Amino acid sequence: MSKIKHTSETPATHWLRQQKIPFGEHPYDYVDHGGAREAASQLGVPLHQVAKTLIMEDEQARPLVVLMHGDCEVSTKNLARQTGAKKIAPCSPDTAQRHSGYQVGGTSPFATRKRMPVWVEAGLLDYDTVYLNGGRRGYLISVASSVLSGALGAKPVTVALGDEGQAPGA
Repeated sequence: MSKIKHTSETPATHWLRQQKIPFGEHPYDYVDHGGAREAASQLGVPLHQVAKTLIMEDEQARPLVVLMHGDCEVSTKNLARQTGAKKIAPCSPDTAQRHSGYQVGGTSPFATRKRMPVWVEAGLLDYDTVYLNGGRRGYLISVASSVLSGALGAKPVTVALGDEGQAPGA
């Protein structure tokens, strides 16, 4: 575990420590609506290697977590098709906070309030290390991508849409 500067523990970092999973801590200056792009810029890491943690729900209002490249959007139609749902849509910020236990802008996929299935954009698993929220605004952690499919149990999907609303490279 690398500790550059002391950062107070979050449910996510507590869970990672309990599981003996090494992680790096990367605090940055939070900017409202800056998202993954702002975090990547401040930390000097590739935006495509930063994972957004999104809380969504299916047609029966069952919540789920989606980890997506910081520079891509989620095709909810493809996500529904690949997960066996009829329809998937993003949760409202209040609903997302109720499901995850984290404030929007600080949502981590680790140690969520409700147990939810986790889906990860397959391309994130191609990196040795990924950056994702550590459970508070202005705080990313880095973990081995194998932690996502291993300890977290995330299942890979291919649902990324680039800036033009098309699959990256299409």
